[in-house]
Amino acid sequence: MLKKTCLSVVMASVLLSAGVAQPAERNVVMPEGAKPSALFSPAIEANGFVFTSGQLPIDPATGKMVEGIEAQTEQAIANLRRVLEASGSSLDKLVKVNVYLNNIDDYASMNKIYAKAFKGAPPARTALQVGKIPLGAAIEIEGIAVK
Repeated sequence: MLKKTCLSVVMASVLLSAGVAQPAERNVVMPEGAKPSALFSPAIEANGFVFTSGQLPIDPATGKMVEGIEAQTEQAIANLRRVLEASGSSLDKLVKVNVYLNNIDDYASMNKIYAKAFKGAPPARTALQVGKIPLGAAIEIEGIAVK
């Protein structure tokens, strides 16, 4: 048993020194003007990926939520873009998007606006209805992008 443990420690040391199993560096992404939260970060950058928190349809200039599913979709995507650009990424570099809808009947209206933002090869996506979205929003969007 001792030989097996020693071999595991030696292999881990070799992998770390070769750069194969480097510990992940984790950086908080904070867009200019964003208010820090004790509960979550706007995004975390790690190992060449950017993991965003869900973006609500709140206009950062006014602090107010826009009205209607189309306007809310546009604002949530704009907020997602803002967070990604603060990390050095962009909407074009998204690999996975999750769209949370308060009402699945808004799916077609959301898709109409979503399609304008993601031309060409869009990211993989999941869209589903959830029980409730914070602050009474109709939509929340999160994503994972490459740097």
